[in-house]
Amino acid sequence: MRILITGAFGQIGTAVSRKLETQFDVIRTGRNIPGRQKGHLLDVRDKILVQNIIDVVAPDLIINLAALTNVDDCELNPDLAKEINIAGVQHLCDAFSGKIIHLSTDYVFNGVNGPYSEESTVAPINVYGETKLASERILLNENPNHLILRGNVIYGDSTTTHASFFNWVVNSLKNSIEIKVVNDQINNPTWVDSMADIISHCIHQKLSGIFHWGDADLLSRYNFAVKIADKFELDKKLIHPITTHELDQPAARPLKSGLNSNKLVGLLKVVQPAIDDCLEAIRDKNTE
Repeated sequence: MRILITGAFGQIGTAVSRKLETQFDVIRTGRNIPGRQKGHLLDVRDKILVQNIIDVVAPDLIINLAALTNVDDCELNPDLAKEINIAGVQHLCDAFSGKIIHLSTDYVFNGVNGPYSEESTVAPINVYGETKLASERILLNENPNHLILRGNVIYGDSTTTHASFFNWVVNSLKNSIEIKVVNDQINNPTWVDSMADIISHCIHQKLSGIFHWGDADLLSRYNFAVKIADKFELDKKLIHPITTHELDQPAARPLKSGLNSNKLVGLLKVVQPAIDDCLEAIRDKNTE
């Protein structure tokens, strides 16, 4: 099977590519290609380029990881968010008649009474969530065989992306920089390798529709940062709790969120990994 991955050089794209390259013929694409890595330049906003790449590659499956995920950037640049997160998905649907696996987010919910199941009522409270919900609806209206995987607080230690909470915490503390981390946003953070494993399982099981995946621990972003500090023997006294309101960010944030993954756990017979185990795996990999 030939799989085309958009957004393949971000933190989750790197993990998904690494996981699938041992099983399938994987073609990586992205707006930027890091030095010495192979792939095709692709901006999903460019309808003609999308069509040309799909014609040349002739994939059997597309995994769409291309998105504008910076929540405040989306709020400040709603037209750009719509071009990438909505029009980009439409361009993929227009150019490709096969199956698409699409990564979405818990931000389609309002964060009042999480964790959320697949049957929970969607109610985004910011532009990012609105655009991701719109992309979901485009996909399922085009073809109910598509698969949408919602994730939340996806983290890893990839050096190819700036969008890494983990790297921000570790690098700040290593350099004795004090950081403020919100203590009122609740999620179940998900390691990129955990999400990559689930995507692989979903491909083999040919799942369709909407599913949630999050790792085992439900906790605040502040407590997550403290766990990172503990595992990497860094000074957690440099981490200071702050409320979301105090941060005064452009985009509203869902507070009590997180994703209930019971449906996938039952279907795939898998276990949600614990944060401690994931952090230890990252630590051990970096000390080998």
